[in-house]
Amino acid sequence: MAETNSRIEQFRKMATDDPGNALGHFSLGRELLNAGQHEEAVASLGRVLEIDPNISRAYQHMATALLKLGRRSEAVERLSAGAMVAHSRGDMMPKAEMVKMLTELGAQVPDELSAAQKAVEVGEGQVHCKRCGRVAARLPRPPMRNAFGQEIYDNTCADCWREAIGFGTKVINELRLPLTDPQASKMWDQHIREFLNLT
Repeated sequence: MAETNSRIEQFRKMATDDPGNALGHFSLGRELLNAGQHEEAVASLGRVLEIDPNISRAYQHMATALLKLGRRSEAVERLSAGAMVAHSRGDMMPKAEMVKMLTELGAQVPDELSAAQKAVEVGEGQVHCKRCGRVAARLPRPPMRNAFGQEIYDNTCADCWREAIGFGTKVINELRLPLTDPQASKMWDQHIREFLNLT
């Protein structure tokens, strides 16, 4: 719990120091949600969506916090909007999770979101990418020599990994992560996991 509180304070300071930092607000909102501080999580994730309405995971986390607060209709609204954003951006995993949440809540799921996924054939040197949902060229080798590197190799196309490298640099810069700190490394992994829909 002390570690969570420390991260919350770190991200709170970051969000206060740089109010336009969507990543800082997102990280704060996620930590607040994990700590059970749902009202504050809703506010923080709402700020994320004001800055960048294309962060599909923010809708999902916000809906989860709203449900914890008993605000079902608002949660359904966030899930519907978020699922459409995820659909348009090719964020397959957040889309599937939000559609599942809508279904479990007995809410209407738009037709274009509930259409059955066709089975896809994956050829030699290809991968069915969890981020973009396409069958595309796989990486020549795992990008890291650990289980996470293998997971990326098995589930991510080369194009999405290139995007992830750029996003990873942004995470390091905007969250001011010291690369020698194991906690910072875990935080980087978590953001990359979410970006690549590997959570």
